Amino acid sequence: MHGRDFGPRGRHFGREHGGSFRGGRRGRVFDASELQLVVLDLIAEQNRHGYELIREIESRSGGVYAPSPGMIYPTLSLLLEIGLIEEVEAEGARKSFAITEAGRAHLADNQEPLKAALARIAVLAEAKDRADPAPLRRAMGNLRQVLVAAAGKPGFDEKKILQAARLIDEVAGTIERM
Repeated sequence: MHGRDFGPRGRHFGREHGGSFRGGRRGRVFDASELQLVVLDLIAEQNRHGYELIREIESRSGGVYAPSPGMIYPTLSLLLEIGLIEEVEAEGARKSFAITEAGRAHLADNQEPLKAALARIAVLAEAKDRADPAPLRRAMGNLRQVLVAAAGKPGFDEKKILQAARLIDEVAGTIERM
């Protein structure tokens, strides 16, 4: 499972599972065994077919990550082959899957890695709602440049330095109360 591991709507997950979804080198959300556990857990909740699994993972990640069919269907094939899930009757042409007793035992034996994988999905959903601090970094850089330039001007004496410091402290207090 190397190369392009996520579908057209899926996004990579990076910076030790806590950071940027934009630009830069990106890592995977799950390794193969973690995806197997997540899929198995979702099937344990209710019988599902591949597309439902993709949409459920996307929903739980807040729309940030959707595994591709190229990840889900081979995972389902493997879980079926090793007896952790079984095919069940479903409406329509799609194959639906149910967990087996062996699958339940496998989940029970792997609760810690499953919890970690599910927590990672929750972190994705939370990260989606965080505001981008780039405008703040730009404003702080601008303030720094202005202060350095002002401090180098003739006539920027101690009185003006104290006045500038007081203004900055007032703004800091206002922001702190937000």
